[in-house]
Amino acid sequence: MNFFEEMEWRGMLHDFTPGAREATENDMCTAYIGFDPTAPSLTIGNYVQVMVLTLWQKSGHKPIVLMGGATGRIGDPSGKDQERQLKSYEELDNNLSHQVELMKKFLDFGEDGNKALLRNNHDYYKNMDVLSFLRNVGKTLTVSYMLSKDSVKNRLETGISFTEFSYQLLQSYDFQCLYEQDNCHFQMGGSDQWGNITSGTEFIRKNVENGKAFAVTSKLLTKSDGKKFGKSENGNIWLDASKTSPYQFYQFWIRSNDADLPMLIRYFTLKTKAEVEAIEAQHADNPNAQKEILAEELTVRIHGQEAYVSAKSASQVIFNSKLDVNLLREMDLPALAMVSNELTSFKVDKSIITSGLKLEELLTQHAPIFSSLSECRRAIKGNAVSVNKSKAADAALEIGTGDLLQDKYILVENGKKNKFMLVCG
Repeated sequence: MNFFEEMEWRGMLHDFTPGAREATENDMCTAYIGFDPTAPSLTIGNYVQVMVLTLWQKSGHKPIVLMGGATGRIGDPSGKDQERQLKSYEELDNNLSHQVELMKKFLDFGEDGNKALLRNNHDYYKNMDVLSFLRNVGKTLTVSYMLSKDSVKNRLETGISFTEFSYQLLQSYDFQCLYEQDNCHFQMGGSDQWGNITSGTEFIRKNVENGKAFAVTSKLLTKSDGKKFGKSENGNIWLDASKTSPYQFYQFWIRSNDADLPMLIRYFTLKTKAEVEAIEAQHADNPNAQKEILAEELTVRIHGQEAYVSAKSASQVIFNSKLDVNLLREMDLPALAMVSNELTSFKVDKSIITSGLKLEELLTQHAPIFSSLSECRRAIKGNAVSVNKSKAADAALEIGTGDLLQDKYILVENGKKNKFMLVCG
């Protein structure tokens, strides 16, 4: 299956310029997508474009990741109704280095065949003075042409600075540089980038003899209700584990809306069309099974097999009230640590546990789950308190080292919804 067929069955293809499909049919072609380092990580929304490059590479073509070391200092007005706050060069450089490490995980980089390339557009501008920019870059497009683009036109009433107005020129010149240096004839991106990308094809048409370049855009990631996709109640879903934990990442897919499933599977799986259709047929009446398959694939791809196993185990502890005690005791330290990070946790001196103490003392004096002994006793008498998934029948129950999970943790539950982790060290 060629790239365009792949994009079409997945429902990702938005638009492309004439001749683009035909150009990919016989020879290996090179395409790039730009990523501005406005954040230290990438979100699920950004990952759609990584998927596009991945599908391009799997179709036998060469992808280029263009990091926006220069354009990130300017700010893309596309999709924004007001001026961006400029970030410091230090912050942008730090963000860029983090994003580069992520990119290396997702694409096959190297020197031969259709191995991916990594470029930084700061290299095109760091030695260029303002007069050279105005003479060699600014002369290519007319103001009327630039004003016709939605990214500019939509900002005329609210205001746009010359800085952001010039972004279109920078992105266009990027395309020309990659065209000349890396034989890159395609620029791809989200549908909101159509104006900037086609400006790049115009740049090449005007500045390169017999120059022919193509634009391809993908659909933006939106939910079935039309709202923007890629956020949870706590904010963006990031690909970096330090910003969105593997557990939260896994749970995001598990909790996704049933109506969004067909779109999510097609945008993010690396399975073939036949495999996807087989899964959907097999689990037509069980969307949760489809979500689990997708959550596993993505969590393993982004965070690794060990993180997926821990995230799934943590989910069982947090949501499965009937979890077997033996399964809880068999959980490894990474999984228990993940549970601890997601629940309200209390640090407890391990020596107290070693010497042994009553459950009611532990839950009131050392881990203040209850405000008083009487409150704790009532909860235990009401059969509401569990220790490591076992009901506690006596407030005077002695807690000791035998209750430690992996010699460090104790899981305490008060009712179905109130779960706590005691971290003993």
